[in-house]
Amino acid sequence: MTTDVTSTAKPDLTTISQAVAAYRGGGGKLPQAALLVNALLQAEKTAKQQRLTYNFESLVGKWRLCFATGTRKVRQRGGIVLGKGIYLPKFAAAHISFSADLTDSSGRGEIGNQVQVGPVLLQLTGPAKYLGKKNLLAFDFTQMQISLFCRGVYNQPIRSGKGQGEDFYNQPIAKLPFFAFFMITEDAIAARGRGGGLALWIRDI
Repeated sequence: MTTDVTSTAKPDLTTISQAVAAYRGGGGKLPQAALLVNALLQAEKTAKQQRLTYNFESLVGKWRLCFATGTRKVRQRGGIVLGKGIYLPKFAAAHISFSADLTDSSGRGEIGNQVQVGPVLLQLTGPAKYLGKKNLLAFDFTQMQISLFCRGVYNQPIRSGKGQGEDFYNQPIAKLPFFAFFMITEDAIAARGRGGGLALWIRDI
């Protein structure tokens, strides 16, 4: 069953909603990075406790990266800890997009990732597969495109791609990059990446 986190975790989303509105230019002040990280962690905890699940269709669309944390290794503990997190500068627009094959019940689809700085646009695309029970989206970038002033100057396969075509869908999740989504609303999505970092995207309008 698909559940909307906003119906059960409103307190956790207050800071996140404030960040989304302010980043989009709707007024208000951006919350401090530490506050937003804590809010994202609380939303992630709520999603796990309440076993919230989302369908692939709720991810379909184009989303702009708003905020992200890095990670750093802790040698003594043998683990990783979150970085402080930063709001992405608006002059470097980074977007992620998802499309789903609605005729296929196995969660197949495509992912796109693009970054634009001035007239230069870098785009990566590839296959994706979604595990609804775990809210996991595994992916692999297999094609790179570069455009200059809206004109394509490069379009080639990425040789480092882990899977091409049907081979990708036979790869175990453990061998692929993935996002574990813990919040999906009409305006924003949030996930933890395989490396442990957190990211918040807002719907592109």
